[in-house]
Amino acid sequence: MKLNYRRTFFIGLAFMSISAFWQLYDSIIPLILKHTFEIGDTWAGGIMAIDNILALFMLPLFGAFSDKVKTSIGKRMPFILSGTAIAVIAMILIPVADNMASLPLFVLVLLIALVAMSTYRSPAVALMPDVTPKPMRSQANGIINLMGALGAVFSLALISFLVPATGVPNYLGIFAIVAAFMVIAVVVLFGTIKENKIAKEMETVDDPAEEAKDEASGSSKMDPLVRRSFWLILASIFFWFFSYNAVTTAFSKYVQSHLGVAGGGFANSLMLATVAAVIAFVPAGMIAAKIGRKRTILTGIALLAVCFALASLFTTFTPLLNVLLVFVGFGWAAINVNSYPMVVEMAKGPDIGKYTGYYYTASMSAQILTPVLSGFFMEHVGYGTLFPYATVFMAIAFITMSQVKHGDSTVIPPKSKLELLDVED
Repeated sequence: MKLNYRRTFFIGLAFMSISAFWQLYDSIIPLILKHTFEIGDTWAGGIMAIDNILALFMLPLFGAFSDKVKTSIGKRMPFILSGTAIAVIAMILIPVADNMASLPLFVLVLLIALVAMSTYRSPAVALMPDVTPKPMRSQANGIINLMGALGAVFSLALISFLVPATGVPNYLGIFAIVAAFMVIAVVVLFGTIKENKIAKEMETVDDPAEEAKDEASGSSKMDPLVRRSFWLILASIFFWFFSYNAVTTAFSKYVQSHLGVAGGGFANSLMLATVAAVIAFVPAGMIAAKIGRKRTILTGIALLAVCFALASLFTTFTPLLNVLLVFVGFGWAAINVNSYPMVVEMAKGPDIGKYTGYYYTASMSAQILTPVLSGFFMEHVGYGTLFPYATVFMAIAFITMSQVKHGDSTVIPPKSKLELLDVED
């Protein structure tokens, strides 16, 4: 059994466009809130959590909804196309509102963009397991995450080059370029992936008897031991996002205000972590094929906890921080590549979209709370609390993840190294 690398690459274009948007959002929106509208860190954290509040109910809803949709272009593709179209129109108006210093317009167009992104994130992610056999999903997810990281790098590179170190920045050019990037990615995806045709091919790959059993039994009859692992991995996802998202959401402000880096210089540090993740995403899936998804994830969690603890010791910028961020990228790749396949491994065949929604419910719940709580500590105690905060919650994630007993699919390794390069039509 071999992974179709070509197909997986093109499917990853959807996640690449999504990641480009969210990297831009996480990096620039906090700066607009702080410098244009002069909003404090606690309230800014609350605003940054709006997307996660929307996602908390919209991602499971649209994930399950897309499971049941049947159209001439597939069940996921309609959501991807329409969601992208609305999102790119709204996001271009965000810097317009910033330049006008109009808070009502800013909030309105930001909400429209966030709602549009929430309608197609679960369907876009669910497209991968739809067309990938279970044993291959960690490797496929590695490629999907690599594509997502490339989207993030694209946004970070724009920020690094186009955000000035002094003066009042105009973000319109950056948002317009990212919007065009998203449109091109989704157009190529639509032109290369024929969802219905691939779905018919998958019927011959998967075990028909197993799929029929899944459809008959439904997701409600999950074995109690599997259910325990399911809730534990959702708890683990919650805690590691509680840690990691606190850092990514506040990093631009942290580096400017606490470490004294001017302008868009923070993007260079984030880019190192992202490039490291790009390098590690595919190997992380292959490593999981050898030692198991759970062990790979635990290694990643431990690495992040150590890196966050060491980062808390810095009070001024030092190149050593960039070294730590490289290891953060490696650790996050190990976690991110293998956690989603573990969740959908426990899903019944027809419910992949629903379980994708559960995955995002756990991650988004954390991302609703952690910007507010971490923002409160930074505003009222000090910016130095950010990395100790992240360390504590990553350690909790290690404890809960160590108790997960299911979702570690046996992956069939390639017969030779040359097979890793094989690309199927």
